[in-house]
Amino acid sequence: MSQQFRICPDTGLKLYQPAETMIKVHAVAAVVCLLVGGIYGLLVGLTRWPAVHLLPADWFYLALTGHGLNVLIFWCIFFEIALLYFASSVLLGCRLAVPRFAWVGFALMVIGVLMNNYIVMSGEASVMMTSYAPMEAHPLFYLSLILFAVGALVGCFVFFGTLVIAKEEKTYEGSVPLVTFGAITAAIIAVFTIISGAIILIPTLLWSLGFLAEIDALMYRLIWWAFGHSSQQINVAAHITVWYAIASIVFGAKPMSEKVSRMAFFMYILFLQLASVHHLLVDPGVSSEFKMFNTSYAMYLAVMASMVHGLTVPGSIESAQRAKGFNSGLFEWLRRAPWGNPTFSGMFISLVGFGFLGGISGVTMGVEQINILVHNTLYVPGHFHATVVIGTTLAFMALTYWLVPVIFRRELIWKRLASWQPYLFGLGMAGVSVFLMGAGTLGVPRRHWDITFSTTGGIVHEFPAAANTLLALSGLSVLLAVLGGAIFCLIIVGSLLFGRKLGVDEKSSTFIIASPPSDADYEGIGKGGIAVPGTLVMAIVFFVAFAVYYFINWKYLAQTWGIS
Repeated sequence: MSQQFRICPDTGLKLYQPAETMIKVHAVAAVVCLLVGGIYGLLVGLTRWPAVHLLPADWFYLALTGHGLNVLIFWCIFFEIALLYFASSVLLGCRLAVPRFAWVGFALMVIGVLMNNYIVMSGEASVMMTSYAPMEAHPLFYLSLILFAVGALVGCFVFFGTLVIAKEEKTYEGSVPLVTFGAITAAIIAVFTIISGAIILIPTLLWSLGFLAEIDALMYRLIWWAFGHSSQQINVAAHITVWYAIASIVFGAKPMSEKVSRMAFFMYILFLQLASVHHLLVDPGVSSEFKMFNTSYAMYLAVMASMVHGLTVPGSIESAQRAKGFNSGLFEWLRRAPWGNPTFSGMFISLVGFGFLGGISGVTMGVEQINILVHNTLYVPGHFHATVVIGTTLAFMALTYWLVPVIFRRELIWKRLASWQPYLFGLGMAGVSVFLMGAGTLGVPRRHWDITFSTTGGIVHEFPAAANTLLALSGLSVLLAVLGGAIFCLIIVGSLLFGRKLGVDEKSSTFIIASPPSDADYEGIGKGGIAVPGTLVMAIVFFVAFAVYYFINWKYLAQTWGIS
């Protein structure tokens, strides 16, 4: 058994060979799904650009379906299963539970992805990611999602089994590391999410096969969003876990208060899935009392948890940097950060973009009254491109740059280009998010193929002239983001195929892990008795931006209906 372990020469981590293999295959599958989904996304973006309007209607909805599933579901969950195995077997230095079951789960996920992409490309499932009933897809479409979900569920159970092994074999002392605790949070949410998907997708499969007469549309939407939106809550818990990991890797940072960070993760388990209801705030089938409770008191608890993470992650980086001597002024710690290291820059852009674009827009859109302004407009994909793409995808990209030499034992190629990639991708996706949200604020519909209504036989609706400009800017941003995504895929795939192979005991020339400051180094840091004044200033800027934007949207709402 000991022959199946190796010690990483860069990090000192104890790696179990079957766990390494599972991390590798899931990460490779994830990158392939990202590549496929990115191609679909390029087609969607160029079609939404009125001056280009690339695809006909049938191909647009086909591409929109493929894009949503490959990047919002397949890419993220493949990577998250790899993260679960890393956070359990690798960080705890123990065996992976039942590797054969892990392979079964992976096989089911791959079969599901291949089946899904085949049936979408065949033109028999252009129902978009939401696949709302009574729109009907080919039975294989629903079966593919069920297989993928079951495979992911198996991966979660293997993860929990690995935690049991680590506990029984005493491979760690005290509580599990914070990164592992964050992964546990993501896995618990994943189990809830997958069970919700099974509750609705299995009867929908039977309906498509003719065994059920109908699927109630309101019931479908209510249960489906417990799956569809909660899958993005897995992403939130996972990418915040990655933030903590990268803060430790790059700076040797420790949480400002590990108990507070753990409590924030626990609050995610209790309250984060409630955000699913913001998709249902205009549905008549959900009571007003439930909507008001969900979008006020209950939702604020999940928001507070995110704000805790948004403060503690940069705060831990600031305190570590100040402990290392970067203690002048408010922001020397940030100016002297390794901005040329894509692991850090990708994480920090993810943090800022997720907070300022995704967080502020999500909370505002989650208010029952304001939601009606932007519901089912392009504001919604603008919001989740800020959360899932800038937040989750960029964080996963950042960690991948570190995993290539540590897990795959390959040197990165094109390191100079890699240092620019997070900025290209982050800037492009920020543009996509802002311009789509702007177009949505002007009323541009979320799923309409042609806002010019050029093929409707004289039925025309005139959107404000600015809508065309915003969609053109969104199209340009799509090109920049796709370029950044393509560079990432080329660097990672090229490194795995052609990067210099590292010896068993050879250290990588890439910066891998920082030494943490001593407790004595932390004494006397900060300004005016505040240990992290720079982070505090950024938090104040965030709250001011939040308050201003929140007020502006209430102002829009007040102008919607005049009172005489």
